[in-house]
Amino acid sequence: MLVVVDVQERLLPHVVGPEEVVANIVKLLRFARVVGIPVVLTEQLKLGPTVAEISRELPGISPIGKTEFGCLACDAFAEALGVLGRRVLVIAGLEAHICVMQTALQAIPGYTVHVVGDAVSSRSLANRDAALQRMAQAGVVVTSTEMLLYEIMARAGTEEFRAALELVKNA
Repeated sequence: MLVVVDVQERLLPHVVGPEEVVANIVKLLRFARVVGIPVVLTEQLKLGPTVAEISRELPGISPIGKTEFGCLACDAFAEALGVLGRRVLVIAGLEAHICVMQTALQAIPGYTVHVVGDAVSSRSLANRDAALQRMAQAGVVVTSTEMLLYEIMARAGTEEFRAALELVKNA
């Protein structure tokens, strides 16, 4: 499942490369629709709503509000994971060194965890890079948007491949 963590209006302007992060998350959301991957969206309370570009891609999906940094410490989030019954988490969002990292590290014992490096950010590159390194050392698969799309598709010549190719070409 795709987990989009806290990409909110009050936080986004303060992170490194916000346009690239949002564009890659939108690409991941569109790909998730193509291949039938469920999406879970979170919002840290008091940081405002999820940015419009992402909300538009999620009609009918309500964000899970939380005060915890690590999403698995939030009962509503843990319940949503249980209902979906998936064992692989693909995580994107903000901030890499806080909520994304804590969520990924909390999930490792029971899930295969992928963090999409070009779809996460922090207020500084040093914090983002340190978080990606720490997560990789702990067993999280650090990937990129395009790597993930092709890995999930696994082969060309399918309808999913043609749809994903359009996402990649229109990047």
